[in-house]
Amino acid sequence: MADNQQRAVILVSADAEWQAIRDIFPGKTMETSPYGDWFLCEDTFGDLIFFHGGWGKIAAAGSTQFAIDHFHPDLLINFGTCGGFAGKIDENTILLVDRTIVYDIYEQMGDHESHIAWYTTNLDLSWLEEPFPIQVKKSLLVSGDRDLNPQELSSLAQRYDAIAGDWESGAIAFVAAHNDTRCLILRGVTDLVDEKGSFAYGDPGIFAEAARSIMARLISSLPGWLNCAG
Repeated sequence: MADNQQRAVILVSADAEWQAIRDIFPGKTMETSPYGDWFLCEDTFGDLIFFHGGWGKIAAAGSTQFAIDHFHPDLLINFGTCGGFAGKIDENTILLVDRTIVYDIYEQMGDHESHIAWYTTNLDLSWLEEPFPIQVKKSLLVSGDRDLNPQELSSLAQRYDAIAGDWESGAIAFVAAHNDTRCLILRGVTDLVDEKGSFAYGDPGIFAEAARSIMARLISSLPGWLNCAG
């Protein structure tokens, strides 16, 4: 890697999202890690390492720290999916995440709000230069080890002004911030959740197909995002 080049890790969480990446880059030689497979692409930007970090907050936190320690990236990118709040966001919207909130913390002994605040991360995107390569909606994202619960939508919207949620972004952003690593999180809305649930609930195939489309869009925009990294 030349002196003027950089190294970016593209961290991918869910199995369906990673399968979409595998299909976009067929024939790549896979290396292994304690969390998932990874492979290297050499680009004019520098080394691009595509890394399967795994689903859920535990795998996301562990694999983010592993990626930072092992690869020493100049930029950590998380490409993935999320569920949207019906009536507050449209399906297929790409979110540029500027804040993450881990909402599934239930403190019974002390100040609940202070514990939520501890795991809330504001992402510094001042280094990201416009214009962006694709249309995005800048927003916070709530994260929990669960799909969005229809009974919680109203509360999450009122407390946090939330419009979408996922499983991993809160952990990824938290670990990256504590390592002073630039972090870019882009998540596409695969389905909308209302008081009755989501059309994807109970049908993983629907999610997998939607994830494939979202990941293809994000990968095609990757050169543009790397150019935006001022």
